[in-house]
Amino acid sequence: MTEEEKALAGMLYYAKEESLQKERERSQELSYAYNQLRPCQVQEREEMIRREMKKTGKNFRIEEPFHCDFWGRVTLGENFFANYHLVILAGNEVTFGDEVMIGPSCGIYAAGHPFDTVRRDEGLEYALPIHIGNHVWIGGHVSIVSGVTIGDNTIIGAGSVVVSDIPSGVLACGNPCRVIRKIGPGDDQKFLGNGF
Repeated sequence: MTEEEKALAGMLYYAKEESLQKERERSQELSYAYNQLRPCQVQEREEMIRREMKKTGKNFRIEEPFHCDFWGRVTLGENFFANYHLVILAGNEVTFGDEVMIGPSCGIYAAGHPFDTVRRDEGLEYALPIHIGNHVWIGGHVSIVSGVTIGDNTIIGAGSVVVSDIPSGVLACGNPCRVIRKIGPGDDQKFLGNGF
């Protein structure tokens, strides 16, 4: 079993293995090139993302700067939007559903290090997939860690640290992130009187 196969299987793997290191360096170069594009070069940005990511919807946008260590493990659904300073550590698959919005300065971390110092010092890591459902809004400065699934129609409040699964249809926030309540029809009531 290769180190990449171990990583994608959620097993401990040697992160500095040569082929993984080369792919990581290639992705760093992609991130650098992406971030050098001018804001008006929308077509070039889209072409780069379509070519290098695992899968994308027809419409998406990722504002610069953007950093990802394994571009080829990321899937973007339809109408995906990420604001400035998104970081994706894709030691394993990272999947975003349709209509996902991500606020500024967020981190999606499908990679982690062992608690055991001997294994950690040997350069072993683990990576578990992250799945974000459809119609999810992630507020600014949110961190989502390895192995987390966020259900459809959910909002993650700004500044949250998501360390466990969050179900569908809820407002969740905090450190650690926890469900506050179900989202209901009255949640937008204060805006409806303003002509929306």
